[in-house]
Amino acid sequence: MKLSRLILVGATLVATSLFIGSSALAQAPAAEKPKAADPQPATAPDPKADPKADPKAATPAQPTTPPTTPAATPTPTPPTVSEEKLVYVKLATSKGDIVLELNNEKAPISTKNFLSYVDKKFYDGTIFHRVMPNFVIQGGGHTADLAQKATDAPIKNEWKNGLKNVRGSISMARLPAPDSATSQFFLNVRDNDALDMANGGAAYAVFGKVVAGMEVVDKIRMVKTGNKGGMGDVPIETVSINSAIRLTPEEAKAILTATPAVAEPTKKN
Repeated sequence: MKLSRLILVGATLVATSLFIGSSALAQAPAAEKPKAADPQPATAPDPKADPKADPKAATPAQPTTPPTTPAATPTPTPPTVSEEKLVYVKLATSKGDIVLELNNEKAPISTKNFLSYVDKKFYDGTIFHRVMPNFVIQGGGHTADLAQKATDAPIKNEWKNGLKNVRGSISMARLPAPDSATSQFFLNVRDNDALDMANGGAAYAVFGKVVAGMEVVDKIRMVKTGNKGGMGDVPIETVSINSAIRLTPEEAKAILTATPAVAEPTKKN
């Protein structure tokens, strides 16, 4: 099976190979006429969806690995919701630590889903397989050799929760179908308003934000990329997620008190 990715063209999302659910983020609006669709795993937003996006990132190569999302269309089952309104997770990456604040109050389904993968160590050893310097960095589904990991059933899309795809936010990557997100996620490295626009039935669901380590996110988005394994925008130097763990409120507070506010992005030369 091939992976598919969505890009935003005008006001219409079009499926093109990318990497979300399995290796791409969900659909995103594109500013130009879309190229022929190229199936591939869960999709992430495409820079063509926004005229401000990096033109170099507008024509990424498409992955050829089939998505791990079930071929059938299972009815999404909302996972049990935790009591905490805000939950913290630390991603220890090869470029440094990133602390995420997940909004369990506004995005309980996405938060519970992400935490289930964290708790069973699913993300440990995965990579950021798609990096677009003026758009997003995406990960959570592939190992260093670009093999796609098997995931749990897809979840319901919570894109109407009021959270926006602004710089520093974390969103679920998915296939063209609205309720198809599994393990893959992406971090917005700039404000991506186009990803908040419903197209094809839904937009991209935000479920939290980076509260520490945005400088690490910027390091990752600045790495050199190329084509590998049938996919485009793949870091030449592997950027791995060594571990993903929950933090207690006390641990998160200690980190946050010593961390500066999220900085504005530095332009890539």
